[in-house]
Amino acid sequence: MIGPKAIIHLDRLIHNYHEIKNHVGDVPLVTVVKANGYGHGAVPVALALQKEGVNFFAVFTFEEAKELRDNGITGDILIFSRINHTFVEAAADLDITLILSQRIDIDILQDLFQRTHKRPKVHLKIDTGMTRLGVSYDDAEIFLSDLMYSPEIDCEGIYSHFATADEGDPYYAKWQFDRFNEILKIAEKMEFSFKYRHFSNSGAILNLPEAKLNLVRVGMLLYGAYPSDEVPHSLDLKPVMEFIAPIVTVRRVPKGTFISYGGKYKTDKETNIGVIQCGFADGFPRPWYMDGYIMYKGEKFKIAGRVCMDQLLVDFSDTNPLVGEDVLLMGEGKHGLLQAEEISKNIDSTPYVLFTAIGGRTERIFVNN
Repeated sequence: MIGPKAIIHLDRLIHNYHEIKNHVGDVPLVTVVKANGYGHGAVPVALALQKEGVNFFAVFTFEEAKELRDNGITGDILIFSRINHTFVEAAADLDITLILSQRIDIDILQDLFQRTHKRPKVHLKIDTGMTRLGVSYDDAEIFLSDLMYSPEIDCEGIYSHFATADEGDPYYAKWQFDRFNEILKIAEKMEFSFKYRHFSNSGAILNLPEAKLNLVRVGMLLYGAYPSDEVPHSLDLKPVMEFIAPIVTVRRVPKGTFISYGGKYKTDKETNIGVIQCGFADGFPRPWYMDGYIMYKGEKFKIAGRVCMDQLLVDFSDTNPLVGEDVLLMGEGKHGLLQAEEISKNIDSTPYVLFTAIGGRTERIFVNN
């Protein structure tokens, strides 16, 4: 297949996992593989982690969870999306863990039990300040009371989600954590004994170690990127994805030649312009053309003009690249290192967006060195 490729280095994934594991200590990790493993390939990533002893995974949709089960993942799988009657019974059959986030969720689970006597495991989500999914902080005590009188519900966990754990000012995150601890005290007085209590994510792992409780969720760090510049870069992370694409044409053009849509790039001397078969439809970030570059044989070369849907152009100056060779668009490989954090910082984005934008036209090749 001629086109962009994402080489997924599973050995680097495992390296990152052990870096994180050593950092958090004895607390188990929930490895987050939603959105196709942040664009890296959920099933191969999860299988590699399972071989290392990971037995708790998280995704967003039931379909993502079912895909893991169907492909040999045997540990716990937590779904972050809302409970829905269309899949709740199937989730119970597959031993997939759901979340409680609204009062109607209790009704759905009670109805399931009355019809089938099935009790899927659930985790209660508390909204401590993200203002997204979750039982609101103000309603949490009433919700816990309702849950206390619902023996048909197997609530094994309670958790929340930070809004600002990857930012430099810890005030809001600590405020959220304090609220969560208040709810835990209320639950304890009601004699709830949750098997799992979790709050910490990739940002909190580095910024708020006190939030690790007895389970830690980790996503971005696994894939070798930091969630922001405002967390300590204290782990030896390796970029798991090496994003490359082939040179399909090289042309020598004179000084003063306009390149790509809008003519925004004009050559300042006679130069070699290479056409790379990868565009924004493949996940290459269109705004990166302003100050962006690719790597080829250890050197940086400027992106020339606007990124097209299927192709991008590169000013190779007097270097003579060979048609058919690959260039490095992101990650680390034989051509050098181009961090996702650097790209995202320059285009006011995040590695989350860069990784998950790499779509189905990009061939994924899994290697383990």
